[in-house]
Amino acid sequence: MKKSVIALLSTMFLFAVTQAQAAEVVGIWETVEGKSHVKIDKCGDKFCGEIIWLKEPNDKNGKPKTDINNQNENLRGRQIVGIQLLKDLKQIKANEWDNGEIYNPEDGNTYSSEMTLLSDSKLKVEGCVLFLCKEQIWTRKK
Repeated sequence: MKKSVIALLSTMFLFAVTQAQAAEVVGIWETVEGKSHVKIDKCGDKFCGEIIWLKEPNDKNGKPKTDINNQNENLRGRQIVGIQLLKDLKQIKANEWDNGEIYNPEDGNTYSSEMTLLSDSKLKVEGCVLFLCKEQIWTRKK
């Protein structure tokens, strides 16, 4: 009986630690070269991320940058700040998310995506086309 209680408590503790680690991806992350900040949050049972800040928010005319490279012409007028950059990332392990998408406003394309929380302050974000992937390491801001 004593061993059963200890095993149950150990299992509950490990579950709590795993859940706490998984929640750590939620927050504000700085992208490569400090170009933007992305707020990652729970979106239903998955995770998503929105651009909330740009290092260079305005175009050469002093107006807020818009999504001029979007493949969908109807979306080219929307502002970059506020765009959902990440979507539909499903947690597959304590610190890994997969089967999502990442939008790249620099080329107007959407790629399959996955993320891995490397530490409290580092997040690896990958965008892939077929088996060709590009990864970035983002740094936590908050």
